[in-house]
Amino acid sequence: MKNFGTFTKLRPLSLLRHLSNCSESTCLQVLSNSVSWSIYLEQGRITYATHSVEPFDRLERHLRRLSHHVPNIIAEVRVQLRLMFEPDAKNQSVEHKNHTKEHSIPPPLPPEYQAICWLVSERYLHSTQAAVLIQELVKEVLEPYLLIKHGTFTLKDSHYRVPTICKLDVEKIVERCQQKLQNWQSLGPQISSPYQRPYLLIKTTNSQKNLSGIDPQLTEWMKGFSLRHLSVIMNQDEVQLARILYPHILNGTILLHEPDPPFDKLPKTFPDLEQASTYVAQSANTKFVDSAVASSGTISKDNPISTDISTENRVTHQRPTPISPPKEQAQELATSKSNNNNNNNNNRNSGHDTETPAHASHRKIYTVVSVDDSPTILKEISRFLEDENFSVVTINDPLKAVMSIIRHKPDLILLDLNMEGIDGYELCRIVRNNSMFKKTPIIMVTGNKGLIDRVKARFVGASGYLTKPFSRADLLKMVFMHLA
Repeated sequence: MKNFGTFTKLRPLSLLRHLSNCSESTCLQVLSNSVSWSIYLEQGRITYATHSVEPFDRLERHLRRLSHHVPNIIAEVRVQLRLMFEPDAKNQSVEHKNHTKEHSIPPPLPPEYQAICWLVSERYLHSTQAAVLIQELVKEVLEPYLLIKHGTFTLKDSHYRVPTICKLDVEKIVERCQQKLQNWQSLGPQISSPYQRPYLLIKTTNSQKNLSGIDPQLTEWMKGFSLRHLSVIMNQDEVQLARILYPHILNGTILLHEPDPPFDKLPKTFPDLEQASTYVAQSANTKFVDSAVASSGTISKDNPISTDISTENRVTHQRPTPISPPKEQAQELATSKSNNNNNNNNNRNSGHDTETPAHASHRKIYTVVSVDDSPTILKEISRFLEDENFSVVTINDPLKAVMSIIRHKPDLILLDLNMEGIDGYELCRIVRNNSMFKKTPIIMVTGNKGLIDRVKARFVGASGYLTKPFSRADLLKMVFMHLA
């Protein structure tokens, strides 16, 4: 077996099948178009797979799906996982910038896998539920892997053995991935990636007549989230969602934007899939029933894990001492606000508060308060959220923030940490002490990247942590985590 090579003779699928016939523990590490994959195999079965494009975003989405059936996985727990296990974004980018054979791949034990092991060890997840979660994560990772055309691969003995929660049969998991890719291909060339972002072309009352078959709630979120993210918000199968939108994409009512970075680095499902069909086996006529995960993504407590998974009851690894996440139920969706026109919204402004309302329509409007002594940051946040379903209140005087927050009763609060007069930690503590805001999401916005700052933010009651500089996608992702 070669220790390294390129995808010239061994294609992704044939390489994976070759490894499934090996008895030793192996880690297949792949690099293509600046994206790195790590696929862990033990005795010819997959124990885990990940790639470098937003692994915690991937875990977050699948945990949100699982939370419909596992009440313990509340929003606070998901945020806690990020605070404890997500690597520093800056260090992570430096690591992947220097793509050499020795340093291009993430550490042997992926941080998000450590997070899953922690959920099992702390009894937020049963090992069977964790196996279902890992199966879904592996399938999402293998789909773009099967589409790789050019790249390099390295085979390493897995000296750092991944704690085994489950073992996935390679042929069966690949068969599921192939079927999913064929479903995506049927929507091409209009839809070429699950990370494309749909937008309504016309936002008028008359245009709603042309949106038959679309849940009105879906149109509220169709403003920058990808098809994959939207499917989680709507708790719907992503291919089924794409098929519902497909006629409206064809007639031009809905526009598709290309994926945001870094999702644009992943292989596209079209036309790449059509060219890749020479080495991806055709399995459209083969039926494979997964009794644990139905096509809608739901999980039945009465059904056993499917035959492509064999579970292990042990999780043996060293983990950091956890900060116990709260066990109470997550905050329900914010209640609908009264529909206000621009004049009414402007009447709410006072002092140093500035409000940017969403366009007037018969829709619920979420209020976001942003407190920062930098006018530039406030302007940027307003710009990122403009034309979204939010009413943005900006406050540049932290000493007056508490009264303004009480007056506006926001659905979500963004707090800068480093402000003159009163810092974000103290302001967060004061707001949290008000019973009105016990469950309101409070997001710390700061340039500090240290673990101590994150832990301190958690202690004073912060719900999340947004690091400067941040993109529009970063901000919307954070809002999505706490309001969707």
